[in-house]
Amino acid sequence: MIAISLQSGSNGNCIYVETDGIRLLFDAGICGAGAASRLNGYGRDIREVDALIISHEHVDHIRYAGVYQRKYGLPIHITPKTFYKAETENKLGKLSNVNYFLAGGTIQFGGVTIQTIPTPHDGVDGAAFIISSAGKKLGILTDLGHVFQELFPVISSLDAVFIESNYDPGMLANGRYPVFLKKRIQGPNGHLSNSEAAELLQAGAKLRWACLAHLSENNNTPQLALKTHSGILGSRFPFYIA
Repeated sequence: MIAISLQSGSNGNCIYVETDGIRLLFDAGICGAGAASRLNGYGRDIREVDALIISHEHVDHIRYAGVYQRKYGLPIHITPKTFYKAETENKLGKLSNVNYFLAGGTIQFGGVTIQTIPTPHDGVDGAAFIISSAGKKLGILTDLGHVFQELFPVISSLDAVFIESNYDPGMLANGRYPVFLKKRIQGPNGHLSNSEAAELLQAGAKLRWACLAHLSENNNTPQLALKTHSGILGSRFPFYIA
């Protein structure tokens, strides 16, 4: 299984996963040309991607979904509520190949199974993902809202994970964001802090690596994120920054 973060953060999110002959993109928060160029750098052609799977309707995850389909022919997989919300807000444009899944259900591509997990993030119908293939499991767990109980058995089943580690509480508290936005980020429908993500990863008995994703440009740094995770988890498995 090959997993590549093409971009991660509030300025755009897109993850490529290739396994068992299936090529998938998760989210479309970066421009089509940028995604195509970055994939080309890894010897991959965006036109050979089998599907684009959307987690939720926030612009840093869905902005270029319509472009990926119209320019590169990618089928879009999305929940009905997310689709209608995005369509209402004119985020997608004209589409011809839309496939629906229900948050909490599964999507099948040949021998690859994607289990979707409903999240309490403040999208209308957000989902996280577990990709299973050839006895291995990869999690894409971002924009989670908060650490909810169903995440612990998920983490314990994974071999590898992209997990949001969005903010450092001290940087957020002392930063320039208005109070309402600070409350949203720290609230039950916002994002995980570095320490919350690290404490969740403690349940990852099988994890071989973790990639820290969706780091805030204003309220976090890669160094702080890595220091927090290492302080809580030690050297149990390698950490990377998306």
